[in-house]
Amino acid sequence: MAVYTDITDEELTGLLADFDLGAPLAFKGIAEGVENSNFLLETEAGRFFLTIYEKRVRADELPFFLGLLSWLSEHGYPSAAPVADRAGKVLTEVRGKPAAIVTFLPGLSVRRPTAAHCREAGEGLARLHLATQGYPGTRANDLGQDAWAPMFERLAGAADALKPGLAKTIAGDLDRLAARWPTGLPAGIVHADYFPDNVFFQGGKFAGTIDFYFACIDAYAYDIAVALNAWCFEADGSFNITSARALVAGYEVHRPLSPAERAALPILAHGAAMRFFLTRLNDWGATPAGALVRPKDPLEYERKLAVHRAAPDLVLFGDPT
Repeated sequence: MAVYTDITDEELTGLLADFDLGAPLAFKGIAEGVENSNFLLETEAGRFFLTIYEKRVRADELPFFLGLLSWLSEHGYPSAAPVADRAGKVLTEVRGKPAAIVTFLPGLSVRRPTAAHCREAGEGLARLHLATQGYPGTRANDLGQDAWAPMFERLAGAADALKPGLAKTIAGDLDRLAARWPTGLPAGIVHADYFPDNVFFQGGKFAGTIDFYFACIDAYAYDIAVALNAWCFEADGSFNITSARALVAGYEVHRPLSPAERAALPILAHGAAMRFFLTRLNDWGATPAGALVRPKDPLEYERKLAVHRAAPDLVLFGDPT
């Protein structure tokens, strides 16, 4: 979450005139994340989030994302649901940009996940994969493995500016990933951004998931690999195998992994680290002046790449029970 586009009180009042939400009582921009402009909105009808879609989110893909949120809500998965205006539309416009209001999802994210949090998060991810089955929408992963090398072509100079000699190392990683990337794994709709700040807890238990704007069709195991990188590295850069086992064990409560999925986790985790390194590197020097946003440090994921490079079987940890 972030704020690139601020709006005036008059614009907010005009927007809400199309909804049965009453008058605004409080309105605050949220600085977390890097993708869209987000606001916490309180009206006479309750608490909501307003999102103005920017940057990578394409307007023609918003029906997929918003439809998915509605589908999950209708099928009992805890997530924020889009709010329709009086005409029944969930997609509106602010300053010529697409926007939507969604319900407020109670709960808190955790900054330092424990193994217990990781197990709960794993269960939540498996429940998500099962809940999305049957959703008729489809969207390719435009930040998947085949996109990384073309993306890096224009970022090689930025990589060397970040750390001398890094471009050559990243190029070697990309070659290895292209040669070994698995195919034929069970696939469906994945979150593709299942980070701790996108998962809510209440009383230590999984309470819901937000920010589905990278959701796409990909291997379910790739989504697990994204989560392993996001949840199971310590602040000192070490990989916490106990937390990783807990996350996978939680996942397998609802959806057991096949042998092929388990064997693919190391290369998928290496690739997932590459995906987030590249997008963070791109965003590091591309944040508009004056934007209320905190770009994520690409060096965090450069360090994770180094771990996967040095110990390629690190996340192949056997029986998680």
